[in-house]
Amino acid sequence: MPSKLHHLPKLPLHPLPPQHYSPLLKPFLTAKGAHAPPPVRVPPYCSIMAFKDKPSFVLVFLLLSLHFVASLGLTDSEILLKFKGSLSNASALSDWSDKTTPCTKNNATNWAGVICVDGILWGLQLENMGLAGKIDMETLQALPDLKTLSIMNNNFDGPMPEFKKIVSLRALYLSNNHFSGVIPLDAFDGMLKLKKVYLAQNEFTGAIPSSLIALPKLLDLRLEGNQFTGQLPDLTQNLLSFSVSNNALEGPIPAGLSKMDSSSFSGNKGLCGPPLKECNTINSNSDSKKPPVLLIVIIAAVVGLLLGAIVAAFLFLRRQSQRQPLASIEAPPPPIPSNLKKKTGFKEENQSPSSSPDHSVGSKKGEPPKLSFVRDDREKFDLPDLLKASAEILGSGCFGSSYKAALNSGTMMVVKRFKQMNNVGREEFQEHMRRLGRLKHSNLLPLVAYYYRKEEKLLITDFVEKGSLAVHLHGHQALGQPSLDWPSRLKIVKGVVRGLAYLYKDLPNIIAAHGHLKSSNVLLTQSNEPLLTDYGLVPVINQENAQELMVAYKSPEYLHHGRITKKTDVWSLGILILEILSAKLPANFVPQGKGSEEEDLANWVNSVPHEEWTNVVIDKDMTNGPTKQNGGGESEVIKLLKIGLSCCEADVEKRIDLKEAVERIEEIKERDSDDDFFSSYASEGDMRSSIGKSDDITFS
Repeated sequence: MPSKLHHLPKLPLHPLPPQHYSPLLKPFLTAKGAHAPPPVRVPPYCSIMAFKDKPSFVLVFLLLSLHFVASLGLTDSEILLKFKGSLSNASALSDWSDKTTPCTKNNATNWAGVICVDGILWGLQLENMGLAGKIDMETLQALPDLKTLSIMNNNFDGPMPEFKKIVSLRALYLSNNHFSGVIPLDAFDGMLKLKKVYLAQNEFTGAIPSSLIALPKLLDLRLEGNQFTGQLPDLTQNLLSFSVSNNALEGPIPAGLSKMDSSSFSGNKGLCGPPLKECNTINSNSDSKKPPVLLIVIIAAVVGLLLGAIVAAFLFLRRQSQRQPLASIEAPPPPIPSNLKKKTGFKEENQSPSSSPDHSVGSKKGEPPKLSFVRDDREKFDLPDLLKASAEILGSGCFGSSYKAALNSGTMMVVKRFKQMNNVGREEFQEHMRRLGRLKHSNLLPLVAYYYRKEEKLLITDFVEKGSLAVHLHGHQALGQPSLDWPSRLKIVKGVVRGLAYLYKDLPNIIAAHGHLKSSNVLLTQSNEPLLTDYGLVPVINQENAQELMVAYKSPEYLHHGRITKKTDVWSLGILILEILSAKLPANFVPQGKGSEEEDLANWVNSVPHEEWTNVVIDKDMTNGPTKQNGGGESEVIKLLKIGLSCCEADVEKRIDLKEAVERIEEIKERDSDDDFFSSYASEGDMRSSIGKSDDITFS
């Protein structure tokens, strides 16, 4: 039927007079700026009266209109306070108050976790705050300039909220919470500006949402540590950081992801294809075809004949052996040593059963010795399997040699042999290994298994193809490889400091949670994501060997006062930053080095006049580095260099702590220009939020 409204004239725009509003809405009528209510079309009185026969419709219409106008009138402060009200355990947000505003004009913030740019609220970085409760999306979508949202390392649970309502988001960080359930396939529809998605270490199930395929600007996608099932979506974006490890995915890896590092797919037993083992397609099309009955009969007959022949041969040989004199029986030849056994000289020995829950440390009499696995998401194998594997030596470190072992399944593992690990007894050692095995972070190389013997221990980890940071800083020319550019070096520093922060959070009882931080103990994935190794070993290493060989014991506080502190790893971090920027090997880290301060890399940098740092200190092979000053300000490279020096301060009291180091490093941008998009991505952790100003800048 024709509309009853066709006779209504086009209405002019003008605001409603104040007397037409409820007294509750009058405070919003004076709102100005981005959140002021827009002018509305007000129909003449006679037009409204045309609905006199529909009073209920008019009432609903007016109520909805007034609610819409009122919501538009909320300020950023009111929106955030309303959002805070939906959270539980929000004591960390105690400075969120109606007595102050979130942002100031000089980009500073009055409220914890609020990111401001040019006095505008750009992001929320609510990490490690113990938050829980409901995430009020209806309230958050009223923030028109919200570009980044991070709620990592909290206690949120339940289904993933409808973040697609915030179409302005460029970065979304939800890692290390308790979100669960199936994510709707259209969860990311319309989020065309989204560049970073971090959902790692939650409890999501079902298929990976296909709407991720349609995100044209996607650069980082971290989904590891969930329970996703099904096949991988065919992602064609040029991803810089990607991982779906430790899920339950299956099927072939799409061509667009085939060049990613194999560690990005580990822990998914059903995945196949490059860079993993080839898919078995032989039986894929034959399941539905039943073999002919005649063929079955023929095969059964052949098998029967073979079994009969084997039995007859066995009886014949047994009868012959009984006729031989006992003295003529020769002992069987000794087993041929395996490749790994040849290279290591490692001797197996049966051990008495252990009372430890991980029964594989010892083995019953007559059984082969077993490895102790500290992770459930890796392929299981025993020590004999490992010793039979073909192997090659990767290098010799302070505590022994490392070997790459290729298992029969094609999986590559790294075996590190330690002979200086007798600082604690068996039970304490086992408990410490289990503690290390529970650590999960995107910037830590996980411990997979170990083998305990009083004389020596084996630690088994994943193999990382690209090798160590030390090789790429000091040996790239010999290998014919290009030098690391500035974005890569910044990415490595940020990943290292995030992994270090995670260690101090999860290993609070260890004074130096890493204890041996140096470039050769930082491995790089294909996307230059750093992975820390040899962490958390200070409690189990023999103290005399630790003091002679470990980096923590080369710090100024140990050289001067014979002690290490919570800031000792910060000193190691500072030396590593200087090494990354200068590509100079710290002389006091060389084995059997004296460790004197004269050889300290920080002393050398401080000896160079500041105005010559760019030409003398900064590695000339580093490309794309913003080393020029802009408008009299410092370049981002020089800012990072100064942070490294602050970490290397010889006086522990003057040295910055790890928290300050993390905060300052996260502020370093990839580019100097104020108009460039700047970001700190992560991960697993502890991956940080992003803030952005441009849609067109590629960032690390």
